Amino acid sequence: MVLQKSNITFLGTGTSQGIPVIGSNHPVCKSTNPKDKRLRTSAIVKHGGLDLLIDCGPDFRQQMLRENRSNVDAVLLTHEHTDHVGGLDDLRPINFIKGEDIPIYGLSRVLEDVKRRYSYAFAENKYPGVPSFQLYPVENNFEINHISIKPIHIIHGKLPILGYRIGGLTYITDASFIREKEIEKIKNSDILVINALRLNPHHSHFNLAQALNIIERSSPKKAYLTHISFHLGFHDEVQKILPENVFLAYDGLQLDF
Repeated sequence: MVLQKSNITFLGTGTSQGIPVIGSNHPVCKSTNPKDKRLRTSAIVKHGGLDLLIDCGPDFRQQMLRENRSNVDAVLLTHEHTDHVGGLDDLRPINFIKGEDIPIYGLSRVLEDVKRRYSYAFAENKYPGVPSFQLYPVENNFEINHISIKPIHIIHGKLPILGYRIGGLTYITDASFIREKEIEKIKNSDILVINALRLNPHHSHFNLAQALNIIERSSPKKAYLTHISFHLGFHDEVQKILPENVFLAYDGLQLDF
């Protein structure tokens, strides 16, 4: 039997406003390089025969159509900000295709927010055609169809949020602080995905130097930066200054692990 490779596809690698930003005349927003055009941060991981969606932002429909994808077996939410949950209603066609609820995993606080935002999906008497979800709170390691998933507890400003380790892949976004015991969980990943917003410090996101510090301390084989703003600079120029095992992710990039 040939074992199927696991992979990650970056659906989006931009900040909450995406790149270009509406009304911005910044040179990166005017770039003609496709790698400088970034939708809201999300990824889909194929592992153990499952398609695991990490976050579901407002660009989800566009991202799935661009990648010619039509399946999601479960959603892993990092946190409840709109750029990470604003596309959950667009899972409806996948409900219809599969004929079943879509499981959503996240912190209890995040799932309660999903229930408030999408109250119509949880009504006792649902309007025909609304999305259908099953919510599963996450605290410790868990399994989906025998696939082991390890949550990474991180801080986003003052907000506790989650990253995820799935096999050799660790995916972290929107982090501004990671405790040492959580860094232990991500050490020696084949691929570490981590956010790097810009060059200057930010109150709720790693800047480039902070992201590189986590990469150095956790020793992945390769690291890919995501949740990037136009303030970081042009994709091709930033790539030139990165360590040899660190890369800027871009929308549509697919990696095996």
